Amino acid sequence: MFQALSDRLNTIFKQLRGHGRLTEDNIAEALREVRLALLEADVNFKVVRSFVEKVRERAIGRDVLESLTPGQQVVKVVYEELTALMGGTATRLKVANQAPSVLMLVGLQGSGKTTTAGKLARLLREEGQQPLLVAADLQRPAAQDQLATLGESLGVEVFRSPGATSAVAVSREAVRQARSRLLDPVILDTAGRLHIDEALMQELSAIKAEVKPTEILMVADAMTGQDAVNSATAFHQALALTGYILTKLDGDTRGGAALSIRAVTGVPIKFVGVGEKLDALEVFHPDRLTSRILGMGDILSLVERAEQAVDAKQAEKLQKKLKAQTFSLEDFREQLRQVRGMGPLDQLVGMIPGLSRMKGLPDSTEQERELKRVEAIIDSMTPRERQRPEIIDGARRKRIAGGSGTSVQDVNRLLKQFSEMQKVVRQMLQGGKGRRLPRNLPFSIS
Repeated sequence: MFQALSDRLNTIFKQLRGHGRLTEDNIAEALREVRLALLEADVNFKVVRSFVEKVRERAIGRDVLESLTPGQQVVKVVYEELTALMGGTATRLKVANQAPSVLMLVGLQGSGKTTTAGKLARLLREEGQQPLLVAADLQRPAAQDQLATLGESLGVEVFRSPGATSAVAVSREAVRQARSRLLDPVILDTAGRLHIDEALMQELSAIKAEVKPTEILMVADAMTGQDAVNSATAFHQALALTGYILTKLDGDTRGGAALSIRAVTGVPIKFVGVGEKLDALEVFHPDRLTSRILGMGDILSLVERAEQAVDAKQAEKLQKKLKAQTFSLEDFREQLRQVRGMGPLDQLVGMIPGLSRMKGLPDSTEQERELKRVEAIIDSMTPRERQRPEIIDGARRKRIAGGSGTSVQDVNRLLKQFSEMQKVVRQMLQGGKGRRLPRNLPFSIS
């Protein structure tokens, strides 16, 4: 995420921190590089000009130039201004005075509205709400079926009206049913087009006038950069948007849309899509994203993901097993699954302060493959072999390798690593100090 921009900025700041004292010329030179980095990241040129000027005014002040660490002070200024550029703080959804709240999703065709509607329903249900998904896209033939499938997989009700010709009537009836059945909020999945046209805007305006939505959220593809900003501006002018949901942020190496859209339209980003799975929608935190862009990590998001992925009872059970030295390959497999449940490894690496800037880290794709390979090996063992790996002789190793699609060498390596881990845990429990976990454990990223 934003890797190219992050690398450029960190190179610039490293040079700044290398100066014991800074002059206005040093800062001017650095800001020229920052300006180029932002433009290459497809950030709106007016936004870049305003941003650089704000940073320059603060950076040449006495508080910065006369501080003991002027380079770090400049980084602090950039951090604060980048955060402000994206809205400063997270913006939560509004709640209607009288239930149900109506969340109207709009956007261009192909931006991911229908999938995002499902993700949003899942997120709100996790917060204890009872959402109703509404198939108000009558233009795309498969839209209603896709939403129905998503709703079924999530256990969320879907309102659809096969054969209906009026999206306004569908939306009106859905809100009426939600009110009578105490479902809240209502999430309207409206139609999009390959481009903005008058017919699309008229339909959306009619739905807005009929159901008076609490939120009008535009779903935009972050990877389209300034095209996303341009269409966001047009939608806002026509509908008075209340927020944006940026999809595919995890694949956006530049960052132009995320860094421009709030400044250009004045409308906040409320959620971001960070993957294809239905749990890959997050509340947008400008300060956390800024930290990741500047290589400072994002510990809060990492902790939140861990809390979602790790079962508290399982963790307590594991702790007892470690103390009793009864930790088995079955327990080890469960830990691997929980790590994988936290999301792609490259995203987790970006959340750990400083780690994303380290050179020589294993490729995240290879790390993912290694985790799957280890899990496949353990899956090919019998329950007794997982509990007592010492009984796995040559014949068993050959059988396990064949069953998992790996080699005997892979099986040997896993068993050796697991044995080393058990030794380290045993030494720690016996009071051994100064020992470190082996660097070549299957789940290691160091």
